[in-house]
Amino acid sequence: MKQQVTFSLVATMALLLTGCDGDKQAAGMPGGMPPLPVEVVQPNHITRQETLVLPGRMQAVRTAQVRARVEGIVERRIYKEGGDIKAGDVLFQIDPKVLQATVLSAKATLMRAQADVRVAEQTQHRLAVLVPQKAASQQELDTADATLARAKADVAAAQAALTRAEIDLGYAKVTAPISGRIGRALVTEGALVGKSEATPLAVIEQVDPIWVNFALSSNQYASLRSAIAAQAGDGRAQIALKLNDATVYPVKGTLLFSDPSVDAATGSVGLRAEFANPDRTLLPGQFVSVVLPVSDAKPWLTVPQKAVQASPQGQIVMTVTADGKVVPKPIKTGDLVQGAWIVLSGLQGDEQIIVNGLQKARPGSVVTPVPLNSVEQPAAPGSN
Repeated sequence: MKQQVTFSLVATMALLLTGCDGDKQAAGMPGGMPPLPVEVVQPNHITRQETLVLPGRMQAVRTAQVRARVEGIVERRIYKEGGDIKAGDVLFQIDPKVLQATVLSAKATLMRAQADVRVAEQTQHRLAVLVPQKAASQQELDTADATLARAKADVAAAQAALTRAEIDLGYAKVTAPISGRIGRALVTEGALVGKSEATPLAVIEQVDPIWVNFALSSNQYASLRSAIAAQAGDGRAQIALKLNDATVYPVKGTLLFSDPSVDAATGSVGLRAEFANPDRTLLPGQFVSVVLPVSDAKPWLTVPQKAVQASPQGQIVMTVTADGKVVPKPIKTGDLVQGAWIVLSGLQGDEQIIVNGLQKARPGSVVTPVPLNSVEQPAAPGSN
């Protein structure tokens, strides 16, 4: 009788254990826990143009070297260094005293030459009257004619010398040949300038608009031409700039021209683009990155940056199938745009990609996909 009771108890416990194991298997998780939730997103669809990023260097549209055109002592600098100036503004004053004396001397020489002309004219007039009367010889009249011609030539030479002296006196006020931004002075007040050469005084650069110079390989140049031809409008490529701190310059520029031939030494084609620069953000000589369109706008898929993982086989994303299983998918990515990778291949666009909870997502495990940011966060310990 005792053996029958013992057998019944063992059978009952076996049935209970079998039922528990069945419940665990039904739950699909060890210990009977439900599948863990993970946050998922679907690939984002965007339209984007393929671009090419190249190094470039800024150049002023116009550059003028201000030089001393006459010899003298610099009395004072009139302009403010680093400021904006207009064409014709006075920049330096050179001591004009010697130049003024030269002008006075040239005026006196001219007056003497003009007096000689008057005397020669009177002599020639008298001889012209006396020769028909046989009171003077023809030779004397010819000499008077030649003397008058030389006197008139002396007047022309003196007038030219006076004009040159007045021009040199005007050069004592050194003016700006172009409008733009002027740099520091290259000479100090009291310096002797213009001695046997045109001494550099300052440099003016016109930086609004401003140019950027860069180069393309012949293949890249062909892609750019195709992209420009496909664009609507005036057929001029809209070009973007990235500064050294990776910020994008807010104004787009236009392509101006390209070299007519490929450089035999480098195999590249030189190009230039123009950008508006009202705030003087771009400076001549500055290195930048030029962003060129090299294809038409195309549809692309993007996935969040943190969803992409590295594996020995390359980049992968973890996806959740319709039955909740985790399946890794290899992908190939392109550029990183605003925190998302552009997917070049590997996705169809309807996948559920795990973004948060990747540590739970083992390949082949079962999870519960939940749209991003909708997973209810557990309360912190000690909170009500």
